[in-house]
Amino acid sequence: QVQLVESGGGLVQVGGSLRLSCAASGRTFSNYAMGWFRQAPGKEREFVASIFGNDGRTHYADSVKGRFTISRDNAKNTVYLQMISLKLEDTAAYYCAAAPMWRITGQPMSVKPAAYDFWGQGTQVTVSS
Repeated sequence: QVQLVESGGGLVQVGGSLRLSCAASGRTFSNYAMGWFRQAPGKEREFVASIFGNDGRTHYADSVKGRFTISRDNAKNTVYLQMISLKLEDTAAYYCAAAPMWRITGQPMSVKPAAYDFWGQGTQVTVSS
């Protein structure tokens, strides 16, 4: 089992920034690919960003490319999502997720929620005008 706990969400104005953190425990963190997903009310959960592979490859949804950055610190068992230039449409609950590194073979697999075994409880990000 991998336990994931997100933090860092909150209320921010349009154009502002936030950094989300996801602390992992329970298994060897470096053996897991990590993803960030989000879900707005009335909408399906959608992929935001992933980091996978021993070389730390990253992948982003088109809607956040250039504004969000995913990173990980294996020494701290933590994955981050730095968000800048936030927009109203970024408002959602943000979830981190973990999948065995061997399963996330590339970008197409990294965007699938079903590929991830473990999920955090979510942290709310609200962008206001």
